[in-house]
Amino acid sequence: MATVILVRHGRTTANATGLLAGRAQGVDLDQVGRDQVAQAGERLAAVPVVAVVSSPLARCQQSAQLILDRQAGTLNTLVDPALIECDYGQWQGRTLRDLATEDLWPVVQSQPSAVVFPGGESMAGMQARSVAAIRRHDAAFEAEYGPGAVWVAVSHGDIIKSILADAFGMHLDLFQRINVGPASVSIVHYGSSRPSVHATNTTAGDLSWLSHGILAGDAPVGGGAGQKAA
Repeated sequence: MATVILVRHGRTTANATGLLAGRAQGVDLDQVGRDQVAQAGERLAAVPVVAVVSSPLARCQQSAQLILDRQAGTLNTLVDPALIECDYGQWQGRTLRDLATEDLWPVVQSQPSAVVFPGGESMAGMQARSVAAIRRHDAAFEAEYGPGAVWVAVSHGDIIKSILADAFGMHLDLFQRINVGPASVSIVHYGSSRPSVHATNTTAGDLSWLSHGILAGDAPVGGGAGQKAA
């Protein structure tokens, strides 16, 4: 199968003030966020990606464009509503400090599989639709460009955490153990027998090794020799 690079959008005006933006409109990258994504784009410039798929929200489309600006050739952003932020319902627009006093907060922290946000989405439903979208796109790009294809998905923190939890084979109740910072890069290869996670939450480092083609399907016993830079 192909390889997906999961990129969280850069810091936003809401992130900087501790607001849960959710699906609210008009939430843009701030200058710090733009700089963060520009740095991620420089890292990805060494990787000939075949496509960039984005959440429809502005902060992700802005991030996707900053990545595309540093890619050779001409690519357009594909927008997929299935990669949109979780629907936090009545939690949307409130501060994290305020939300931490809600009875549901500790359940979000320790048993997210049981969480349904009031007036919004369940976290299990969030994971199901985002994982299905990533696997669908991955299969399509592999079919079109071959098993060495590398593509980028730009989405949100909880979305990417849920995708990584699935790739790790972790129960959703453990997904809060995963951190996904603004403009961070995580890498998953969906092999024929299982996914393999090659990076999580990285904000620095050479990625040119991804231009070398197909990642191994079998795990090297003992850990192997690692990837070689271009």
